[in-house]
Amino acid sequence: MNMAHALGRLGVRTEDRRKVKLMTPIFLVCGIAEALTYNGFITLFSQRFGSEYLPYIYAGEALILPLEAWFMSWLAMKLSKPELMKTMYAVMTAIVLADAAVLAALRIAGADLHWFYPVLFLTSSFVVRQQTVLLWSLAVDVCPTQQAKRLMPLFVSGATLGGMAGGLLTQALSPLGAELVYGLGPVLLIAASFNYRKAIAQYLVPLALRAESAETDETANSFHYMKRTFRSPFLLGVMGLMTLMPALYYLAEFLFLNTAHGFYQDEQQFARMFGVVSTLLFFLAFLVQLASGKLVAWFGASGMLVAIAAAYAAAFGISAVLLGSQAAAVAAAAGAYMLTNVLIFYSAEPSFQLYYKTLPITQRDGYRYAAQGLASFFGILLGAGLQSLHKAAGLGYPLLAAIGAGAAVLLTALAWTVRRLYMRELVRGVQTLGLEDRELMDSYREFFGNAKAMGSVVALLRHEHEGVREIAADIVGRTQDERYAPELLRLLDDAGPGVRAAALRAVNLAGADLQALVRIGAVLEDEEPAVRAEGVRRMAQMKQWPAQAFFFLRMKLLDPHPAVVAEAVKAMYALESESSYEACFEAIERLLAQGGEPAAHVCGVVAELRLQRFAEQVERLLGDAHPAVRLAATACLGKLGATHLIPQLLERLPAGDQELLSVTERALTDMDAAGAQALVAALPGAHAQTWRVAMGALAAVLPEDEVRGLLTDEAILRMGELDEVAAYPAAFRAVGREDLAALASLRFSGQLQRVQEAVWSLLVRLTDEQVVSSIRRALDDPDDETRNNGLEVLAEGAGDRRLAQRLAAVLQADYDGADRPQMTAEQAGAVLAHASRSTDDWWPEMAAEAGRERDVHMEAQGMLSRLNKVIYLKNVPFFADLTLEELGLIAGISAERTFEDGEALLVRGETSEALYVIVDGNVELTSITAAGLEATLGVLGAGEVCGATSALDESASTVSAHALLGDVRALGLQREALTRLIRLYPDIGLGLLRASLARVRLLEQMMMRIDS
Repeated sequence: MNMAHALGRLGVRTEDRRKVKLMTPIFLVCGIAEALTYNGFITLFSQRFGSEYLPYIYAGEALILPLEAWFMSWLAMKLSKPELMKTMYAVMTAIVLADAAVLAALRIAGADLHWFYPVLFLTSSFVVRQQTVLLWSLAVDVCPTQQAKRLMPLFVSGATLGGMAGGLLTQALSPLGAELVYGLGPVLLIAASFNYRKAIAQYLVPLALRAESAETDETANSFHYMKRTFRSPFLLGVMGLMTLMPALYYLAEFLFLNTAHGFYQDEQQFARMFGVVSTLLFFLAFLVQLASGKLVAWFGASGMLVAIAAAYAAAFGISAVLLGSQAAAVAAAAGAYMLTNVLIFYSAEPSFQLYYKTLPITQRDGYRYAAQGLASFFGILLGAGLQSLHKAAGLGYPLLAAIGAGAAVLLTALAWTVRRLYMRELVRGVQTLGLEDRELMDSYREFFGNAKAMGSVVALLRHEHEGVREIAADIVGRTQDERYAPELLRLLDDAGPGVRAAALRAVNLAGADLQALVRIGAVLEDEEPAVRAEGVRRMAQMKQWPAQAFFFLRMKLLDPHPAVVAEAVKAMYALESESSYEACFEAIERLLAQGGEPAAHVCGVVAELRLQRFAEQVERLLGDAHPAVRLAATACLGKLGATHLIPQLLERLPAGDQELLSVTERALTDMDAAGAQALVAALPGAHAQTWRVAMGALAAVLPEDEVRGLLTDEAILRMGELDEVAAYPAAFRAVGREDLAALASLRFSGQLQRVQEAVWSLLVRLTDEQVVSSIRRALDDPDDETRNNGLEVLAEGAGDRRLAQRLAAVLQADYDGADRPQMTAEQAGAVLAHASRSTDDWWPEMAAEAGRERDVHMEAQGMLSRLNKVIYLKNVPFFADLTLEELGLIAGISAERTFEDGEALLVRGETSEALYVIVDGNVELTSITAAGLEATLGVLGAGEVCGATSALDESASTVSAHALLGDVRALGLQREALTRLIRLYPDIGLGLLRASLARVRLLEQMMMRIDS
């Protein structure tokens, strides 16, 4: 409990804890291994080969880097991402293990191979470099963006704490020899490999199933990106920073190793000293990580690079002075080394990534990787060149440090120049940014401390493009600077409602005068409800003028648009005075009593403000005639924690549409654990839709151990019952009711879908939403191999082995019964008897219908039952492709009506309020031809539809329709109810559209024949 509380305070959510427990140890142990490996090979190379040869080693490494990049690219093309990561981890472990074995053999034999230490340096440097890339790649790949923001600080902290522990271990083990320090690294890598492989299996393997077919630009190769980089001053400057900064780090490392080597001649003393420096380095990195958020907020992400460059100049400058003193030389060199190491690896890299976010998302990686490849190559060469000045030109260490300080000053100037170019790129991005693409918005805080850049943004408030003005207002608003209020208030007269609303959101009215209040008051009469609503929100913030604000807001309680009234109610409540509370509560009571759309909006206000005093009135709205009001009341009662209503909420679900299911599940989830007992009690034998909603809510509110136990058992039991239900269609077929067998197949498909949805919701809770989404995409892929891979991953036990394997079996089961032997009448009777006892209302109704003699013409049945309506609608082309739930909903909103001979169903030139499905009789369609003659276009019979176009788009009917040669029985579907179903179930709309278009084409052909 204490650990969970501590993680919660760090921002770690419940769904994050599983990854934290699995992956943080990887970073901690690998951090220790990295520190030991690095300390070991640096000590061995410096003491046994000579740190003065570092320039040659780095030059060799620079030549190797292109081959390394080619090898990594080749390997990435040959292997999947999970296999690549496992292979690379195994290769790294094997390399350091082999090096450790050679070191052990040399020590045992008492031999020394002088040439081996450069090999040790290069191979170990490769491992350290790739280990860092590998671990951060794993973290980024398995964590969605928002989760990564929460967890990356923990992973970084684990790695830095591991580095500190590695430094302490180096100090403790150095008396036993640097070989032992180095040899412990691969042992720890092997130990971390268990969690590493488990993380890949649980999270990365499912994500690798994703079959994306993103379009690629074939001309966009590395050469293309490099050519474009050299043509852009901004991108070229960024690459210059990425080159010069590591070069200076290599110079700082060279100064430190050589100064320390001259001071610590003994290998054990050097190793112990290096352990101390490593401990301090990672401790410094840990402190920087803790303060990184405040530092970025202070300097800005681009300003961080300027600050880092300035810190480089200061470090080299101090070193140049102190390296002349033997006592302070090592401390100065060590300090410069630690500072440059921490800043480049833990602070500079995020800013480099930010710079490339100014590019289109499809091009960022291409530009970044191309620049990183060249920057790494030239950075190492430049670093080696600076190091070689000591031996080749005979320059002393103080002079080398002075050269480093001069180069750092140039780095600072370059960083400042790049920052200004970055501002220009952002301003350009504002002018071209789409309204839906706001990925750069978090970067715009960089403007706030730059008067010139902000001037450019303010100028964009007058841009000709409405979208640019809106985005510029958003950016200005983030400054919350009162100086921009006049410009923003001017935008309140803008022609674009989006711009007016953005200006209202942006303006800071904390210290506004009475004139500004009157200006906002005028906005409250704007023609656009969204602008009036935003004006109400801003008026509520002007607490320095409470009486005047009260006057304006009270008038908006009578606004014609309910959304504005709802905002006014919240604004009155925010004024926090007795009179405002009284007016607020009076308005809420009035709107709740009024019902309809106003009541729906004010339910949201009651929920947001948690006003328990209105719970009873909201409860009465559950029976309102308007579906939107019932939904709003349900959501509100969930926020208010009305657990006593859970049985009533569940009772509505069997006949509910998907919006009701979704809102009810959200409401039950909002009630949290308080309603869990009632939901658990409702699970056994529950209707499929009720069971699905209850399981979804319980998966969100119950502790993980109960989800893994109680809910998993319930889901496995329900999946087991599917085998019995799957036999129902065959039973109806065996008794000669093919129509009922078709409906039974639809109903079973619906139940199967509900069960699977519930199981997926459990797996999301037990593993990860991203993982589950990837598996589901693979299972829906048209490629057989991809689907099989998805089933294989699922069968391996994603989330919970029992649940995942049972779901995999359900997904592969042959429920259509194609290979089953035909049922006898006796067997069918037993199966139908079982169906008649089902808690699902459809099965008893269908079983009862199967036991009655079928009336083919249905005249003797009088009014059609719901089931007969569904049977009939299933054979109407408009509705042939719908599920049983959708057909049932349409049957529920349909009203049977009889038209006498000659009575009009449609009148030409008038709007029809309903769509009619003809059940019995004939309907004549007539219209006026181009010649002005009234002509018969055709006659519709049973199963055909009329009035669809006029009912759906509220247009005047182009034809008249009358009952012909007798009465006509039809099912009428009112426009309001039908359009709501189309919004909830797009397949209904598509079916209606296809049938309507076919009818239009037919009528056009008829009109052409008549006119001809």
